[in-house]
Amino acid sequence: MLKRLSLRVWRFLQYVVPFGLLVTKQHHYREMLRIAWQNRGRFRYALRILRHGVCDGCSLGPRGLRDDVIAGTHLCLTRLGLLQLNTMGPIPDRALENISRLRQLSNEQLHQLGRVPAPLLRRPGDAGFQKIGWPEALKLCRDAFSKTDPERAAFFVSSRGLTNEAYYALQKLGRIFGTPHIDSCARLCHAASSTGLKATIGWGAPTCSLSDLIGTNLLLLFGTDLANNQPVTMKYLHFAKQQGTRIVVINPFREPALERYWVPSVASSALWGTKLCDDFVAVKPGGDVAFMYGVLKALDEKNGFDKKFIAERCSGAEVLRGRLQALSWPEIVDSAGVTKPEIEHLASLYGKAKSAVLLYSMGLTQYTFGVDNVRMIVNLCLARGMIGREKCGILPIRGHSGVQGTAECGVDADKLPGAIDITEENCNKFEEAWRHPIPHTRGLRAAHALDRSAEGAMDLLYLIGGNFLQTMPDPENARLGLSRPRVRIHQDIVLNTSTLVDAQEMVLVLPAQTRYESGGTSTSTERRIRYSPAIDDPDGVRIGEARAEWQIPTLIGRALKPERADLFAYESAAEVRQEMGALMPLYAGIEKLDHEGQFVQWGGARLGQNGFPHMPQGRAQFSVVEIPSRYRDLPDGKFVLTTRRGKQFNSMTYGKRDPITRGRREEVLFAKADLDTLGISEGAQVLLKSEAGEMRAIARIGPCRNKNLQAFWPEANCLLSRAYDPASGEPDYNAIVTVHAHAHAHAHAHAHAHAHAHAHAHAHADPLPPAGEGAESSTGLNDTRRD
Repeated sequence: MLKRLSLRVWRFLQYVVPFGLLVTKQHHYREMLRIAWQNRGRFRYALRILRHGVCDGCSLGPRGLRDDVIAGTHLCLTRLGLLQLNTMGPIPDRALENISRLRQLSNEQLHQLGRVPAPLLRRPGDAGFQKIGWPEALKLCRDAFSKTDPERAAFFVSSRGLTNEAYYALQKLGRIFGTPHIDSCARLCHAASSTGLKATIGWGAPTCSLSDLIGTNLLLLFGTDLANNQPVTMKYLHFAKQQGTRIVVINPFREPALERYWVPSVASSALWGTKLCDDFVAVKPGGDVAFMYGVLKALDEKNGFDKKFIAERCSGAEVLRGRLQALSWPEIVDSAGVTKPEIEHLASLYGKAKSAVLLYSMGLTQYTFGVDNVRMIVNLCLARGMIGREKCGILPIRGHSGVQGTAECGVDADKLPGAIDITEENCNKFEEAWRHPIPHTRGLRAAHALDRSAEGAMDLLYLIGGNFLQTMPDPENARLGLSRPRVRIHQDIVLNTSTLVDAQEMVLVLPAQTRYESGGTSTSTERRIRYSPAIDDPDGVRIGEARAEWQIPTLIGRALKPERADLFAYESAAEVRQEMGALMPLYAGIEKLDHEGQFVQWGGARLGQNGFPHMPQGRAQFSVVEIPSRYRDLPDGKFVLTTRRGKQFNSMTYGKRDPITRGRREEVLFAKADLDTLGISEGAQVLLKSEAGEMRAIARIGPCRNKNLQAFWPEANCLLSRAYDPASGEPDYNAIVTVHAHAHAHAHAHAHAHAHAHAHAHAHADPLPPAGEGAESSTGLNDTRRD
């Protein structure tokens, strides 16, 4: 009795004590002070960036400190955490001289060394990197390209901080060179969305605007943790709740920050928090298809389909209804891991809603059946006519600031600029404009190109940003794929662990400017193409040898094709936009953007308002897909491990602990019942084994559903096999594992920690000089700036 009373008192205090001081949560103001300390001495430039640049953090893309959704100041910790990368000086020369010492540093430490100061060259056996001039770097690029069969070359582009102009210039270089193997980090997160949406509604993009979140009757969140990955959306959700929006979270893990969140720029929320989640559905990992089939079946049984909308705008409804009638409730319930009453409850909410937005992220897409998950989202949307209207739509929310623009600007193994298919007719159009042949075939997607490289079938890799060692399943295969080509070219602003891997003949690092230095456009998750101006540094701290991201492929193109100066004759980003506007109808208007605050939103505020013109007969398509079995019937002793993000921006981590769950990055989260069944106590060392590898971790209780473990990404990548969605090529970032109490893991961990401490001490016996004051700050950046 006394224990229950104490628990009630504690819960009461958690709600009445302001600022969430008694709750596990992000402490925004404390973080802001820490970030201000990291950027001391650079305040003037940092403030200019924040006030005038388009956000280079998540894909919501506020311009300056404002956006196009709601009034007021918008500033998230993701963007603040990236400031140091945009303001720091060059890597000191002495830090580049010893490759062995560089390899002893973490990504965090590599980043804190500073910016890439000049073109850098390293050949096998060299003691370190050698600084060279641009003329020599361009000659090396020309020679490398000239000696390479285009079929044995691949291009990969990450997206954080890049511009649309850079994407366009890079893909043009690749196609003029003759390779179709051009892809981006979008392949790793939302390729399933592009594929599934394009096949069913004709656009591979979100159908609504972010403003539609505020005031919709019902917001369904599938497989997403907005608080970690798109924190500005939490402000939108606060105002959505004020207008009566009901929020339902469908996820195996009960995300604490989707229960209650403290929005720092809203006084009432900053003090007392905002209650968000109204209903939580603990679906099985991989059970979303079955769950959505269940919702559709319950709707159909209650005559809940929008018959008028379907008759006028859709096809395939009768085939879908036949499938629903053939499915039994026991099969649906078993596969979804959710009871029939829970499914019927959500169907009732959805059936009564006059408007709804279906928002999802990588909890749906990063499976071998990710495209099927997306097709089922479309089925749900079409069944109730929740598309093409205000406060309605499908919103696959992106992560990186400019990732929506990658494929749309042609960095896609399956598409040409303008997000058009690779057909004879479309290829001829670009050949006529450029007066030069290009490949007429689809290329290898990112993961497949890396696998081909690991097999020894690639001679040249050109990488803009990205770190395959951190972002790909099976890190050892990724290392092999990086090391086997003759030449590897990295275009980046910092070093990371991938740049330190040997190539057969040479590694060339080309120094790039940040988006804020060069200016340009980026496309947000709502299809809004924003102009970000070049921002002068009042302190005069410049990387003199750095070049704009769009300019570097242009310089290489000129060196490769000196007889065709017209192909890469751009003298400014504005000239690149002129060509983009002429050849990409999707981006009509981009050529007119040249001032801060300007934007154009392709497709308008909502897609589907006037039907589906890119689909056969102008009708959206219902789909029938199979209920996946890969993660459904787990034998005793097997668990599904799903990867999660903590206090990080994709693979760039900030510190060792996730402030929202209080989980450390070396921990794996269990349902308490599963730990009890295993006879393992919280805090014990465990060994996780999958078909791909093994991982030592610390067991911790978290809000997981039974038989589902959650571990941090990229730490858990060693457990992931190279399994890809056959339709989209997107990797599966989940694994089936066994769990073993590891009696010697504690001793092993101490030995490992001792070895790491010894290496760290050795690395700093002759300490590498920092780029400037604050280089030893604890940002915890643990991967590339962009991926």
